[in-house]
Amino acid sequence: MLSHGARSYASVIFVALITAWSAHQVFADSPSVTAVLSNSEASIGETVQLQIRVTGGRNAEAPEDISVNGLKIHRTGTDQHIEMELFNFSSSIVYTYTILPMQAGTFKIPPQTIRVAGSSLRTPELTLHVIASGGGAAHGPTNGQRQQTLNANNIGFMELVVPKRDGYVGEILPVEIKVGARVQLVEKPEAPDMNIQGVTFQRAQDWGSASLETRNGGQYRVWTLKGAVSAIHPGKLEIPSQEAAIVALVRQRTPDFNDPFDNLFSRDPFEMMGRPTKVALHSEPVTLEIRPLPPNPPASFSGAVGNFAMTAEAKPKSVQVGDPITVTATISGRGNFDRMTAPSLEDERGWHKYPPSAKFKQDDDVGISGAKTFEMVISPNEKKSSVPPLSFSYFDPLKENYVTLRSNAIPVQVEGNTIAQAQPIIAGGNQIAQPGPAAPATSKPPDILYQLKERGREQSFAPIYTERVFWAGQIFPVIALLGFIGWKIRQAKIDNREAQRVVALQQEAAELLRKLRRKDVPPEEYFGQASRAVRVKTALAKKVDPSAVDVEMAASTFALDEESRAQLRQLFERNDELRYSGRPNGSGTTSAQDREEVLQLIESLRR
Repeated sequence: MLSHGARSYASVIFVALITAWSAHQVFADSPSVTAVLSNSEASIGETVQLQIRVTGGRNAEAPEDISVNGLKIHRTGTDQHIEMELFNFSSSIVYTYTILPMQAGTFKIPPQTIRVAGSSLRTPELTLHVIASGGGAAHGPTNGQRQQTLNANNIGFMELVVPKRDGYVGEILPVEIKVGARVQLVEKPEAPDMNIQGVTFQRAQDWGSASLETRNGGQYRVWTLKGAVSAIHPGKLEIPSQEAAIVALVRQRTPDFNDPFDNLFSRDPFEMMGRPTKVALHSEPVTLEIRPLPPNPPASFSGAVGNFAMTAEAKPKSVQVGDPITVTATISGRGNFDRMTAPSLEDERGWHKYPPSAKFKQDDDVGISGAKTFEMVISPNEKKSSVPPLSFSYFDPLKENYVTLRSNAIPVQVEGNTIAQAQPIIAGGNQIAQPGPAAPATSKPPDILYQLKERGREQSFAPIYTERVFWAGQIFPVIALLGFIGWKIRQAKIDNREAQRVVALQQEAAELLRKLRRKDVPPEEYFGQASRAVRVKTALAKKVDPSAVDVEMAASTFALDEESRAQLRQLFERNDELRYSGRPNGSGTTSAQDREEVLQLIESLRR
């Protein structure tokens, strides 16, 4: 019989064995996985937590990030949990993810694969509804409400730096947009829209590298975006306050390390490292004084403002009449290249000119300095020894007057067959001899002449072509014949020139339609090509010069209905707006809807 001490020891052993057996049974269970969202609804910028719990398994593998368009989902924590209830033990791993909605909509978070104990588990699909900021979900404070309680001045700042605040219409005024933050950002700041009436805005494609600046006793990490503004109208112009958004990691509560009841391990991890919070920063308004351009600009002025230089060349140097010559003009410097048009020939007589093409190469991030190259094809209609000088005018805001650049005449050699001189008329294969004086009569006339007398004068039987009167009467027919031959030769040249012009216009129309089907054309270039295509098709139908075509002529030529007329007017107005108001060179592409509408309109222009 066991003593009391032995019985106690046996009881302890028995309990330990039962406990070990129970724990073994618990840990031997098949692993399982669950996934839940802290909220099923959220606003844009309001974070939501996703928790994936793996029970009954150790050394599980979960993804670091989850890819869903419109959501940013990153793993931000991993916790190990061991729980005991009576003699039952349970072990689980909790993976915590942060979801930051970037746009409104209903999003499906797909099932995720969790690898544990040599097998793969799948989480259920989850749904998150995201509403626009300010709508507010019924649960808890929204991100918009949190923004109102945050002091944006303590988090960051936005500043619009315009060193020069007075200028002329069309003058490029450099601008810097600065955004600084004292806290860590999830990503780079959002660029402001800068959609200002009466002002065109050009900016770099991306923010520059961040730098450190000290302001009001605090250190900020500052991003700078370079840009430029250009006014369309004179007068006092105010750039209103602009907004830029940042997504900052804002700490919600500071941990108290002296408080023994402040359990850092059970707290939401975002209370220590900060929650991603969208904060709106605003700049101060800026006022500009814009002066009008002086009156009476040169004939070759098209709106360019800045400081420029020009070079020109022509190839080939030796051609025949009617052959093409490519004239290349390069304008370099600093200014509003978007309003710049090709230089003009000072003397276009005897030349046939085709529309030029343009290519811009910028030297900075914004596109206000660089070189714009124009290629213009011209063909001589007659013998020439040089290409006329090119002229280009611009307004210099530093000199406050207009400047005209003029190239030198470019030597070329144009040869062509001259019209052959009229030859003496051929009769019967022999050249007609000029009439000479009649041979003198012999001393003894024939008997027949003795009998044929009239009024005391002998009748002559000499050939008629020996008479002066005959040749005097032939002068006018010969002159008329030579004139007719000259007119036919001239008409043939005119017809040939017109045929060449028609072929050139047909080729240009086909090339324009090919370019209009491209997807990477900027709006200013696309609508310029579209309006030119309308003019070319109208010129072919009416047999006029494309430069003489306007909206009404094109609409009446193709008998357009009111809806098509309105579309055509809108096309020409859009082209004028982009041409004269100024737009960045090569920035942005034309939308698919605009391309489809323009192509349908142009392809419907048939007689």
